[in-house]
Amino acid sequence: MNNILIAVNVAVLLLLMFGLFIMQKKHVSFSKRVFTGLGLGIVIGFMIHLIYGAEHEVTIGTIDWFNIVGTGYVKLLQMVVMPLVFISIVGAFTRLKLTKNIGKISILVIGILLGTTAISAAIGIGSALGFGLDGIQLTEGEAEKARNEALVERVTTVENMTLPQQIIEFIPGNPFLDLTGARSTSTIAVVIFAAFIGVAYLGVKRKDPENAALFAKIIDSLYAIIMRVVTLILRLTPYGILAIITKVAATSDYDAIVKLGTFVVASYVALILVFIVHLLLLSFAKLSPVNYVKKGLPTLTFAFSSRSSAGTLPMTIKTQTKDFGVSEGIANFAGSFGLTIGQNGCAGVYPAMLAVMVAPAAGIDPFSPTFILTLILVVTISSFGVAGVGGGATFAALIVLSVMNLPVAIVGLLISVEPLIDMGRTALNVSGAMTAGVLTSKATGEFEKEVYQRPNVVEA
Repeated sequence: MNNILIAVNVAVLLLLMFGLFIMQKKHVSFSKRVFTGLGLGIVIGFMIHLIYGAEHEVTIGTIDWFNIVGTGYVKLLQMVVMPLVFISIVGAFTRLKLTKNIGKISILVIGILLGTTAISAAIGIGSALGFGLDGIQLTEGEAEKARNEALVERVTTVENMTLPQQIIEFIPGNPFLDLTGARSTSTIAVVIFAAFIGVAYLGVKRKDPENAALFAKIIDSLYAIIMRVVTLILRLTPYGILAIITKVAATSDYDAIVKLGTFVVASYVALILVFIVHLLLLSFAKLSPVNYVKKGLPTLTFAFSSRSSAGTLPMTIKTQTKDFGVSEGIANFAGSFGLTIGQNGCAGVYPAMLAVMVAPAAGIDPFSPTFILTLILVVTISSFGVAGVGGGATFAALIVLSVMNLPVAIVGLLISVEPLIDMGRTALNVSGAMTAGVLTSKATGEFEKEVYQRPNVVEA
């Protein structure tokens, strides 16, 4: 009987996907199709949860099939992340788009990412204090106990790694290994490796123009192919979001969410305030925040649903170049660095909030100016090397709490609401990267304002 019910649920998914396909054939805008998939996923997921519950065999079996579409789509995006980062950075050199201002671009992108992370930490601290969050009130159940036991090994690793050792991790000792995304710092390592290739190309161009021209032609061809692959995958976005958000709605622990409701609300208040800071920064640069929201919403929606900054990278880059008028080189720098440096949500808001919550347990006054300033500094510095996939916030929190000599057990106590909050954190991470790209492009004069200002176009 359960297999029949699972088959019915899968049939419903296929029917909804067919409906989205019909919308595409009728040239309904990409944004509308994305939000249709999001809305349908929430409804279907909640119905599955309501009828069967989060841990019923039918729910588990149904989601297992839905993952073919949802998880499969995220994996396809992750498949092109490293090739896209590598080819795009090298291509920026061969097309002479970065050579003039490469130092200024790097400093601006990283500076904006770290600056907004410091602001995020301050807002996270303010939200935790304002809502009176206290980690002592949290209780440890079986799931939380298992999570904390699993974190012991990671805590030991973090505590034994100094800041210089973390910086060394960025260096690509084996670029071919990093091209597989094997390490949490692989993206930055690939960017560094690609930059070396680009600089080498410039040297060859001066001494051997013929071979340099051949290399540039090969890179341009590879870039065209990779971007075509990206375009093909991005067309699947409405279907991917439908399946992903269905899983989230069907498997969420709503009882735990209610119990930890104050923490969830405080987290989203902080995340929304940081997003408003992004919009204010754009306003200060004399750019319409309304246009940013309208054009960036499909990308932010996918980041919210997938909980993967790395999986969202192709969309992050394409949105910057096609919708915001950011140059290709800057878009790739901002998107790539934004995966592992200065993630506003995962490395900024979240660790700061947890540190404030457990400070009283360590005998520290969370209102102390010295504690607050030290925490902001530690959060900002520790934001280097945070993995751009689900779970990066856990690693960031472990680093911050360990450096501040605070109890790390609180990380495991929030496991039940982690997915819900991680959705907002990931969207904010992506917004921070796109904001850094737009502001850097504007500051360096490599910005097409008419592209940013024009209305959305209908996509295939």
